[in-house]
Amino acid sequence: MNKRYMPVISDLQLRASENENEAILEGYFVVYNSETELWPGWFEEIAPGAFAESLRNKDIVALDNHDTRIVLGSTGSNTLELRSDDKGLWGKVTIDLEDPNAKSAYRKVQTGKVRGCSFGFYPTHEERIDRGDGAVKWRVLEAELLEVSTTAFPAYMQTDISARQRDAESIKSEKVAKTKQRLKEMLKNG
Repeated sequence: MNKRYMPVISDLQLRASENENEAILEGYFVVYNSETELWPGWFEEIAPGAFAESLRNKDIVALDNHDTRIVLGSTGSNTLELRSDDKGLWGKVTIDLEDPNAKSAYRKVQTGKVRGCSFGFYPTHEERIDRGDGAVKWRVLEAELLEVSTTAFPAYMQTDISARQRDAESIKSEKVAKTKQRLKEMLKNG
């Protein structure tokens, strides 16, 4: 199973903390029932409640641009708060302004250089929906949430959508086989 990333264009909110060495970054890291086009004709969306198990049992981290060297917060250290509601997965990160990397990441959001969010996950249960027009959508029903990130380019990383590419090749092969079978039957029946 390959780790995947999903983009969210988000209006992250910033505010001061009661502690002068901290700042707050908050907003939606995941928006439910929102399709993302992986490439033309291939879509993915996250169902409400998909991260319920992860939110109960896992230490999740907030990163800058999916970089594990720049940890902005974590649920285990109580510097990342995550909660799921009808709209999506909302999060609040308490940024340590004494950490130069965290301060730099916060400043990029503050100045508008970074406006997007993303999240890393492993899908554990999903459904494939074949649309009548040849398009395919995967709806992620359950997933293991690994991290949430601020990111300048909220988009799938090419190396991390290889599982979907294999699925796409399989679907194309199925369609070709069905077309061949239908043509054989047409020729046979005259």
